[in-house]
Amino acid sequence: MSSLANKHIVLGITGGVAAYKAAELVRLLIKAGAEVQVAMTEGAQQFITTVTMQALSGKPVFTSMWDGGVPNGMPHIELSRNADAIVIAPASADFMAKLLHGRADDLLSALCLARDCPLLIAPAMNKQMWENPATQRNVAQLIRDGITMLGPDSGDQACGETGMGRMLEPEDLLTHINSFFTPKLLNGKRILITAGATQEAIDPVRVITNLSSGKMGLALAQAAVDMGADVTLVHGKVEIPLPHSTRNISAIDAETMYKTVMQHVANQDIFIGVAAVADYSPAQKNTQKIKKSEQTLSLEFNKNKDIIADVASLPNPPFCVGFAAESENLLQYAEQKRIAKKLPLIVANMATQAMGSDDNEVTLLDDVGAHHLPNTSKTETASLVLRHIAQML
Repeated sequence: MSSLANKHIVLGITGGVAAYKAAELVRLLIKAGAEVQVAMTEGAQQFITTVTMQALSGKPVFTSMWDGGVPNGMPHIELSRNADAIVIAPASADFMAKLLHGRADDLLSALCLARDCPLLIAPAMNKQMWENPATQRNVAQLIRDGITMLGPDSGDQACGETGMGRMLEPEDLLTHINSFFTPKLLNGKRILITAGATQEAIDPVRVITNLSSGKMGLALAQAAVDMGADVTLVHGKVEIPLPHSTRNISAIDAETMYKTVMQHVANQDIFIGVAAVADYSPAQKNTQKIKKSEQTLSLEFNKNKDIIADVASLPNPPFCVGFAAESENLLQYAEQKRIAKKLPLIVANMATQAMGSDDNEVTLLDDVGAHHLPNTSKTETASLVLRHIAQML
């Protein structure tokens, strides 16, 4: 279940061209299970209509302190009393200055001043406005006041310039908001994760690889960050964007991944080997493209080092978690692998069902026995696996 399930979010929208992104953010929040109440400033209504936000949220949009729809006539009080958080996206430079000085001359600023719930803001402005010393002083003080900053990002801006000040994309905001509500079960833990498929070169244009998409490993990395961990992600080939909040290191083949893991495993609390690492690699890597001249081609292979077995065999190893993707006899083979490699926990799944899919059905095997998890999204599976790890620790 998403950390946003059944959460009541008040989404405040201020005047700025990034207001159009708020529509998608509402949709994503509701899809994640949240209930969203929108409040807009007068400036925000110049960029996106209340009709749009009402249609997406399924609730009337509040725009005035004098709204008669609230029984006691105090929307600036009532709107925050059952809210789990207020999110301002976009938050203009002017609105941030209002927050700093405690001004309350419209509904949204009064609502933030009278709140009794957390406040998260997503700044959005021209790069010169963001870099202005006044804005930077305001940001620093707002953070000291306990307000959570979501961004901004650097990139192309509506004014035609490029730089810092661009509001985070709705998908990134959703990730940050979900992370805010996730229990910090792994707070302060250092976790090293491998993900994706390795590619073993035959010649400059041909490789041997597998069907792993990297989705499970990346989901675990993001979920670990959400739970408060410091995550280093060593990845091969992946099919989706890497998490922004992890330390990402590319390792395209098995040998490079092995060396990279061994360079970074010291002082890690947890190691999770999710990557689909090739068991074998070509004994000879041709420097030139092999020409098609014969009916058959024979290649000789060498066995690659076993990353997780070697990590588990270190004098003072981290808590090691392996993954076993099998095509038959799943639990038997996975348990044999767990015992042989001396792992406290292994995650078993059928390779034919998991590779490339957005969903996964796994069984956790530890010294206690087998713990079956239901078929669900890889994001949810990652959360359940990490919760089990936290319990074991």
